[in-house]
Amino acid sequence: MSFKSLGLSEPILKAIQKKGYETPSPIQAKAIPSVLEGKDVLASAQTGTGKTAGFTLPMLHNLTTNGSEQRHRPIRALVLTPTRELAAQVHANVKEYSEFLNIRSTVIFGGVNQKPQVATIKQGVDVLVATPGRLIDLENQGLLSLKRVEIFVLDEADRMLDMGFLRDIERVMKLIPSKRQNLMFSATFSKDIKKLAYSILNNPVQVEATPENTAVEVIEQKVYRVAKGKKTGLIIKLISDGNWKQVLVFTRTKHGANKLCKKMISSGITAAAIHGNKSQGARTKALAGFKNGSVRVLVATDIAARGLDIPLLPHVINFELPNISEDYVHRIGRTGRAGAEGQAISLVSADETTYLKGIEKLIGESIEVEIVEGFEPDPNASTEPIKPGQNRNQGRRKNSNNRNSNKPKNSDRNRNKSQRRNDNRR
Repeated sequence: MSFKSLGLSEPILKAIQKKGYETPSPIQAKAIPSVLEGKDVLASAQTGTGKTAGFTLPMLHNLTTNGSEQRHRPIRALVLTPTRELAAQVHANVKEYSEFLNIRSTVIFGGVNQKPQVATIKQGVDVLVATPGRLIDLENQGLLSLKRVEIFVLDEADRMLDMGFLRDIERVMKLIPSKRQNLMFSATFSKDIKKLAYSILNNPVQVEATPENTAVEVIEQKVYRVAKGKKTGLIIKLISDGNWKQVLVFTRTKHGANKLCKKMISSGITAAAIHGNKSQGARTKALAGFKNGSVRVLVATDIAARGLDIPLLPHVINFELPNISEDYVHRIGRTGRAGAEGQAISLVSADETTYLKGIEKLIGESIEVEIVEGFEPDPNASTEPIKPGQNRNQGRRKNSNNRNSNKPKNSDRNRNKSQRRNDNRR
């Protein structure tokens, strides 16, 4: 199958050829025909499967073949993404694929001055890529209108829900016309996703690129069993001894990312952290340094890493395992792209044993385990998972003696969830 056989217009085919692509990926081959027919689509696609082109290419085709040119261009297509990085990446793809089309596009997100974004919108754009917070902010100020939207795309819908954006999505739904084409992409088809899809989509065509575990088949996976307190020393040893030049490291928390980053820098390893508390300028600088090789290690949280497009990334390290098994697949999918070799390493302490079992069940295989001398696991450590909001440095006995311990912990958790949502929506 070729892109031409899918029915895309010549200017789009020219842009695809310029990028060096010849044949569509499975998700593209399945999604594009349905989108071209004007149908609503619910698609499941993992990172690195080419899902962005799966909706961008036919969206651009439909906009140019179904619409008439207007002096002041209304926003006709809206792409909603959970994070700034993903928004920027999607817009970069829109620009590349519309190079030979009379299409204008822009991207808006928080963390930067809104004036340049508003100025571009006022000049007229056909395609708007946005994060929810900045979109709603500008609409509330009367600086943009979504009354002429013909195509609505919800990208990374599962992460949208994880980040608490459901109410924002519902608000956006009220701002766009009821008669429109809807495209929804998600890494998983959970019950919550299907419920959301039912409220947005109209008789959707459901497409799935591949079963969730196939994304990991080309990646070499390994687990290092290690005591919690020795993880930092082990990761520094692995990176230094292996002379690894480009490593993406995942932590569960923003504080953990900062702490690990400082430890690496003090050990002579150039590193940068990227998460919701970082300014957009700092995040952009960190990613640029990682891509050009001036930064060897990029330490990121799951949320901040959504949308990172790093070609031929050789190493991904889970400094801490995610408590959601599907996130593991998404994390390691950053490496091993386009047939390239990749290695995914996980540092697993006793309290992450349950998480590891869940991951192995999801991917349908046992991951090779290794123990490094001097970094052995603690035989006396509890295998009970750390609960959300629990202080990792406090023992269970100490926690049980504090009758009021639950209140501040729950409060912290709720505040952190709210903060996480605000960090990425603005």
